Amino acid sequence: MVEIATLGTFAVAALASLFMAWAIGAGSSGSTPFAPAVGANAISVMRAGFLVGLLGFSGAVLQGANVSEAVGTELIAGDVTLSSLAATIALLIAAGLVAIGIFTGYPIATAFTVTGAVIGVGLAMGGSPAWAKYTEIATLWVLTPFVGGGIAYAVARALRADGLSEEYLVIVLAALVGAIVANIEFAILGSGAGGASIAQASSGWLPGPAIAGTAAATLAIAIAWAGAIAFDLRSGTEQGERHFLLVLGGLVAFSAGGSQVGLAIGPLIPLSGELELPLLAMLVGGGFGLLLGSWTGAPRMIKAISQDYSSLGPRRSIAALIPSFIIAQAAVFYGIPVSFNEIIVSAIIGSGYAAAGAGGGVSPRKMGFTVLAWIGSLAGAIIVSYTGYAAIAALLL
Repeated sequence: MVEIATLGTFAVAALASLFMAWAIGAGSSGSTPFAPAVGANAISVMRAGFLVGLLGFSGAVLQGANVSEAVGTELIAGDVTLSSLAATIALLIAAGLVAIGIFTGYPIATAFTVTGAVIGVGLAMGGSPAWAKYTEIATLWVLTPFVGGGIAYAVARALRADGLSEEYLVIVLAALVGAIVANIEFAILGSGAGGASIAQASSGWLPGPAIAGTAAATLAIAIAWAGAIAFDLRSGTEQGERHFLLVLGGLVAFSAGGSQVGLAIGPLIPLSGELELPLLAMLVGGGFGLLLGSWTGAPRMIKAISQDYSSLGPRRSIAALIPSFIIAQAAVFYGIPVSFNEIIVSAIIGSGYAAAGAGGGVSPRKMGFTVLAWIGSLAGAIIVSYTGYAAIAALLL
C-alpha cells in the first residue's frame, strides 16, 4: 500500500516536472527547430507551433526512455537512489532556476540545471560521483560546439561553392539524413525492453544475415529520401530547399522531444518504482507538458527567433539543422542529457562563419557571457541543490 505522504510528495514533484516540461516546450526545443523554416517563409508561425508540439510529443514517447533513465538513475554512483524528497527538491530547484532565466532573460540551460540539481541532491544523500557517466556527458558537451559548428561550416561552404552543384549536394544531404533516420531506434519497433530501428525491423524481410539486411534497408531508405528531394527540386531549387528545410525542422523537433523530456521526468524515475508507475505513462505525461509548452509559448518565441534566422536563408538554415539533428540523436542513443541551446547556437555560428568569414557576425562578448551562464547553471544547481537538500533533511529526517 502506497503511503499518503509518498503520493503527496510525488504530486509536488510531478507539478515541478510538468512546469519543467512546459518551459522546455516553450523554450529552445519548442521554438528553434522550425524557426529557420519560418524565417525562410516556408511555413507560418502558428502552423510551426502546432507541428512542433505534435512532433515533440511523439519524440518524447518513442525515444525518451534512454535520457530519462540516465538522469534518474545514472548520475549518482554507489547504493544511493534518489528519494521522494531528493527528487522533489531537485526538480523544484531546477524549475525555479529555469523560471528565473525565463523571466529575467538570462540563458539558463535546462540540461545543465537539471543535471546539476540531480547530482547535488544525490551527493547530499551520501552518493558517490558517477565519473564514468560524467566523462560521457562532458565529452559530448565539450565536443558539441566543435562538431556541430564544424559540420555546419562545412555544409554551408559546400552549398556556396562554385564548383559544386547545389542541387546534387542537397540530394546527397537528403540521402545522408535518410540513412540516419533509417537507423534511429524506436521503442515500438523493438522486442522486450530494447528498441529497434526501421532498418533493423525491415532486415527480417530480406534474405541473408541480419547485418546485410540492415545495410540493404538503410541504402534503400537513403535512396528513397534522395529520390523524393530530387523530384521536388525539379520544380525549383529554392522551393525544394524550403521543403527539405521543413523536413529537417520536423526531425529536429522530434529529436528534441526524445532528448529533452528526460530532463523533466528523469528525477521522477526512482519514484515511479515505489508507485509502480510504468515508464511509458511518465513519458506520455512529460510529452504532454512539452506539447502544452509548444502550443502556448512556442509561437511567440518562433516569431521572435525567426527574425534572427531570416538573415540565414534556406542554405545556411539547412547547414545548421543537419548537425543539430545528428547531435541530438547521438545524445538520445547514448542517454546523455544535452543542452539544445548549445547544439543550435554552435551550429548557427558555424554556418555564420561560412557566410560572413571570421566572426560570422557573432559577438564574442555575447558568446562568452552565454558560456559563462551555462557553466554557472551547472555549478549553481549543484551547490543550491546540495545545500537545500542538506538543510531540509536536517530539519525533517
